[in-house]
Amino acid sequence: MEICTIGFTRKSAAEFFELLRSAGIARLIDVRLHNVSQLAGFSKRDDLAYFLREICRAEYVHEPLLAPTEELLAAYRGREIRWDEYERRFNALIVERAIERTVPREYFAVPAVLLCSEAAPERCHRRLVAEYLAEKWGDVTIRHL
Repeated sequence: MEICTIGFTRKSAAEFFELLRSAGIARLIDVRLHNVSQLAGFSKRDDLAYFLREICRAEYVHEPLLAPTEELLAAYRGREIRWDEYERRFNALIVERAIERTVPREYFAVPAVLLCSEAAPERCHRRLVAEYLAEKWGDVTIRHL
């Protein structure tokens, strides 16, 4: 099984949807806590679901179990904690949520991608989710689009 990840910032809509289409993505799993922000542009929940369906023939799923808590996100964005602390706390959260059991493995039965806002995966929770699932499920490769 392959889990892809992608961020939408620093990408035009054309670049974003072409990456998804060329990767053959059939399902996008939105792992953002806030998916309707005006700052999200083409990636606002309802717009994104429409564009995915029309451009990529792909399904949109919002999965809050894979998002940070409001408090954790605010602490990181407000620079109260550094990335290493955010990573530690987020990893503890997904262990507590037992995402390897509570998130349907069927999400990844088709080519699927985890979506967040960060341009690169290095400091994004989508990478942490993908790595955790790869460790727990054991038959996963990760590809960052």
